[in-house]
Amino acid sequence: MPRYFCHDHPETLTLATTVVDARPGAVRLADHPFYPGGGGQLGDRGRIVWAGGEAEVAGFDLVDGALWLRLAAPVVLSGAVEARVDPAFRRLMRELHTDLHIVNALVFQQFDGALVTGAQMNEDGTARVDFDLPDADNDRLRALEPAINDVIRQDLAVAAFHMPIDEARATPGLLRSRSVAPPPTEDGMIRIVEIAGLDRQACGGTHLAATGGSRPVRVLKIDNKGRHNRRIRIGLVGT
Repeated sequence: MPRYFCHDHPETLTLATTVVDARPGAVRLADHPFYPGGGGQLGDRGRIVWAGGEAEVAGFDLVDGALWLRLAAPVVLSGAVEARVDPAFRRLMRELHTDLHIVNALVFQQFDGALVTGAQMNEDGTARVDFDLPDADNDRLRALEPAINDVIRQDLAVAAFHMPIDEARATPGLLRSRSVAPPPTEDGMIRIVEIAGLDRQACGGTHLAATGGSRPVRVLKIDNKGRHNRRIRIGLVGT
């Protein structure tokens, strides 16, 4: 997994950069502030601006370790450009991803280390996370809502750091997915996201700087998905 600019500079949403390769409707930049998506998080929205115009970013393609930006127009770019992330959409994804980490932490602690089997964040301000919980009481899961919002009110700091993948695998509780984990960087490191005093787990997405940056959350529904999976659906209040 590449180490993206947004991992080290999450508050930088506009970046002056240069084109290193291009084809009609696609461009590869020397650097960029976009998160391309992954782990259930939608990729950033935004646009590329140059002296002669601008084009919306329509998607991302990872090819041989290099990230290409698909554009909504069949232009062929060169030289200096500016990459601009849509701040409202990035903010929404950061809120939802942080809130899913809170849910994950509470379920892991209160339901005997239950592992995640899937997750998804949506543009309508809702999200879901699935757990391997064959015998869970759905009422207990619904009752997590006050604890989730208490963590938000505590405004706990959220930070990220990298550690060697072998060390992460040997540390109980860092890898929470039943089937997949964030791939290591080229130098064998894996990214860990920490909510101070609450949780640490491997993750490649974008998050708030502190839990208090999120709006309150409602537990919308608990679904039984198959024999083992319990799906917790949450929504941001006011969306």
